[in-house]
Amino acid sequence: EAPEVRLKAVPAKTEAKIKALKAKKAVLKGVHSQRKKKIRTSPTFRRPKTLRLRRQSKYYPRKSAPRRNKLDHYAIIKFPLTTESTMKKMEDNNTLVFIVDVKTNKHQIKHAVKKLYNIDVAKVNTLIRNKYL
Repeated sequence: EAPEVRLKAVPAKTEAKIKALKAKKAVLKGVHSQRKKKIRTSPTFRRPKTLRLRRQSKYYPRKSAPRRNKLDHYAIIKFPLTTESTMKKMEDNNTLVFIVDVKTNKHQIKHAVKKLYNIDVAKVNTLIRNKYL
């Protein structure tokens, strides 16, 4: 039969003290482990890539306000064309002729005419010529 072992209850304070002393001893002793040497396989030394943070503007934000729309209704339609041929078109075909910005599309022209002249546009015909660029 196994011999009878009697355990004494150790107070928590002394237990903590023993643990602290063990930790102190370990710190004083230090770690004597060997660090493995890295094997370099190429003669060129490549600098390791480190964390690159985004540059923060120090004094003011770069974009303070949204951009203004430069192609508004007034910029789209430059002026109405009033030559003899356009006057004839106006009388015969019920058609208005405007010189407009080159960068606009037909929808934009339609909306601009509706807003500026309060006219319902049936159709938009465009003709790009070098004369009015």
